[in-house]
Amino acid sequence: MPANSWGIIYCPKEGSAHTQKRWKKIRQYLEEKGVNFDYVQSEGAGSVERLAAMMTRTGYATIIIVGGDSALNHAICGIMSTASPSGKHPVLGVIPNGFGNDFAKFWGMHTDDYKNTIDALIFQHTRKVDVGTIQIADADGQNKLLYFLDCVNLGVASSITNLKRKTSNWFGFKTISYFFSALLLLFQRMNFKYVFDMSGEHIEQSAMSICIGSAHGYGQTPSAVPYNGLLDITLVSKPAIFQIFHGLWLLFTGRFLSHRGVKVWRTRHVEFTKLGHAPLSFDGRTYHGHAQSINIGIMPEEIEFLIP
Repeated sequence: MPANSWGIIYCPKEGSAHTQKRWKKIRQYLEEKGVNFDYVQSEGAGSVERLAAMMTRTGYATIIIVGGDSALNHAICGIMSTASPSGKHPVLGVIPNGFGNDFAKFWGMHTDDYKNTIDALIFQHTRKVDVGTIQIADADGQNKLLYFLDCVNLGVASSITNLKRKTSNWFGFKTISYFFSALLLLFQRMNFKYVFDMSGEHIEQSAMSICIGSAHGYGQTPSAVPYNGLLDITLVSKPAIFQIFHGLWLLFTGRFLSHRGVKVWRTRHVEFTKLGHAPLSFDGRTYHGHAQSINIGIMPEEIEFLIP
């Protein structure tokens, strides 16, 4: 019965020739540990949302994503938009297997350590975590409600996420890929005009990047935690060229908030009424529409997440 099995959605890592070998190892280990599970393989990032919704509707009590941040985001969107027969959301878990894996890393789970991750998940130790909401008003008049677990990125940080997927295939090494992606953006437009409101404060400012994080936000909201019902906001103003290199160094060494071009806030809700055509992404997932405004909030401790 679905309620007694894990529903596993396997999301192949883009551009990897060894993805099926890795899944075979993960599957064999699950069987060795006596885990009762059913699995499906996604046909692409977009199908994960449909599969997660299907499993929720069918009555699976636990859904495990074998994938990265983007796959996890599609899954939470599918779960949150679908009614479960039990009347409660299924427990969500992840076995890291993709680009980023920032939300998994927050809990100490890493791509190269799938056995320890599976061992930990078997104990069914859960933590209620916040779910972020993002309401998007598109230029074509369409309104969309989406969800996130880690962060929303606007501007250069969103572009870095998108470029890193491509450069990871060129270089292989994650740090080199991230750094090279950032360097490529030095030759692009780096300043966007934002207008936003939060906690009674109205702000109009040009900035290179804004991160709204419920968790670590790829190092940009390092003080955020996904269980306090709050969002951390980090705004990075346009720095001089030499300050960019200094800022990248602080980002890689975990001291990003000490950069003098960074402003921070903490809030439950923020509304952007002007985005200046800035690129938008959430949980590493690039938004391909043309957002005119976005309304971001938080649902405190909305879903149970499997943690080590």
